[in-house]
Amino acid sequence: MTLQETRAPSTAVERLTQFGGPDLDDLCDAAESAIEADGGFGWLSPPPREIMESYWRGVLLVPQRELFVARLDGTVAGSAQLALPARNNESQAKTGTISSVFMAPWARGYGLARMLMTAIEEAALERGLEVLYLDVRESQLRAIELYEAMGYVRWGTNPYYAQVEGRWLAGHFFYKLLQPAKR
Repeated sequence: MTLQETRAPSTAVERLTQFGGPDLDDLCDAAESAIEADGGFGWLSPPPREIMESYWRGVLLVPQRELFVARLDGTVAGSAQLALPARNNESQAKTGTISSVFMAPWARGYGLARMLMTAIEEAALERGLEVLYLDVRESQLRAIELYEAMGYVRWGTNPYYAQVEGRWLAGHFFYKLLQPAKR
């Protein structure tokens, strides 16, 4: 056996504020892979590369949105976004939304999705958020299992959430209290 065969892969999650080195290409490759495997995060088929690159560059420009990436051996393998409340929304100033979560099929099984969700929760707490929301298609079974295992509570289902191949799929809506709620 060689050292490479016995070495465990390295995993990491970080907030990305700019693209360096191969990050944009890696992110596009991982997203395309996830989209082709199971629909990714809204796209049903990968868009042209220039549209995908433009999308990711745009995410970094939105002031109330934070991009988190998961890395496997240094390569971007998945991501999720934390949408912070609008500055003028005082009544929901303690809430955030997790969106656009995906993991490339080749990076699944290493615990990266849980690490990604944990990093977002920690960032939300640092920003004073008390509640996180997310939604997911009913067909994303592994994601649903993870969210429920991490304490997210399903509060509703929309039977007409997304249309895939001419068929409507339901979507489930979740929340998680990060801090005890004051009622």
